[in-house]
Amino acid sequence: MHDTFRSLKNSNYRIWAAGALVSNIGSWMQRTTQDWIVLTDLTHQNATAVGIVMGLQFGPQILLLPLTGFAADHFDRRKLLFCTQAAMGLLALGLGLLVVTGLVELWHVYVFAFLLGCAAAFDSPARQTFVAELVSEGDLPNAVGLNSTSFNAARMIGPAVAGLMIAGVGSGWVFLLNALSFVAVLGALGVVRVDRPDVARRGPVRGGLADGFRYVLRRTDLKVILVMLFLVGTFGLNFPIYISTMAVTVFHKGAGQYGLLTSIMAAGSVTGALMAAARTRPRLSLLILGAAVFGLGCALAAMMPSYALFGLVLFVVGVAAQTLTTTTNSLVQMSTEPAMRGRVVAILLAITLGGTPIGAPIVGWVADHFGPRWALGIGAVAGMLAAAIALAYLARSNRSRCAGGSAG
Repeated sequence: MHDTFRSLKNSNYRIWAAGALVSNIGSWMQRTTQDWIVLTDLTHQNATAVGIVMGLQFGPQILLLPLTGFAADHFDRRKLLFCTQAAMGLLALGLGLLVVTGLVELWHVYVFAFLLGCAAAFDSPARQTFVAELVSEGDLPNAVGLNSTSFNAARMIGPAVAGLMIAGVGSGWVFLLNALSFVAVLGALGVVRVDRPDVARRGPVRGGLADGFRYVLRRTDLKVILVMLFLVGTFGLNFPIYISTMAVTVFHKGAGQYGLLTSIMAAGSVTGALMAAARTRPRLSLLILGAAVFGLGCALAAMMPSYALFGLVLFVVGVAAQTLTTTTNSLVQMSTEPAMRGRVVAILLAITLGGTPIGAPIVGWVADHFGPRWALGIGAVAGMLAAAIALAYLARSNRSRCAGGSAG
């Protein structure tokens, strides 16, 4: 357990982590409320509309990819994060005012989701790589794991609080509280001092996104990891659709129970992130295990006959999903040259989240026309296929090593 939290000994990382946790809780409150008002207030339980919102929010990860990785590698990451976090806070404030005054319409949510996605597209690679400027290279996997723990602890707390607030004071106040939460992370960015800028800061960084793609294409291991993430990120990580439609149309539950399901899955994600933080080195075998358990978990969730059993399986799915995503992040950051790190992480995030505009509308359409259980089946197939691809790569690599040893 001592090793699990070792990065928190670093005062700069500790300040950053505290501010990020508060802001992440607010962001998860907003995500939960946004999906809820689209599904129940602005449409008549239309899962396709939720999928469109997700697509608009995550689409900029691909649309702005030529710029986001470049920005993370070329600009001061702390200043860049200050701008993106402030922009997201103002967007939360604007949407909250529309909801509180009763003026909000579906197209408003679409517009705000897209603008939020644009800000997040610049924020994500800078935030993911900023941690490398706060901790030593040896502590980087631990810090990445703790970042994921914070993010998912917020996902455990935020939706539950959002469900209570929706029922108690109304949806609009959730957005306004999220806007206020950005003060914490902005304050942390103002206080933190970067003691060890990474190698990318020691000289001019040349080249653009094309260099990042060429770097990835030369690395078979990175290509396999990114293909796995494309499959799971595009067709598997659509839980706002899975959980909301299962809660409303299958189990006939309200906002509080919907928020609880999201929190249960987040508890599994926290567990998976802590397990990742405790490991000294990430391995491809963990990715295979995570993808396989994710696929099996989605299949079991689709078959669960009751709300309680569905929630229990969601916990396992959360552990598996976080094992996959956190291990991927650590593997990519540790095996990538520091000068290329921002661009490669931007590509990783674009594939993970940018696939949502493809997968979310498809999954939403399946949920509308065939039912949420069939939509979960898509996630199951994605996880198993990702595991199979990685297993084939691992087997081929082992055969090559054996052949090389025999020849020697």
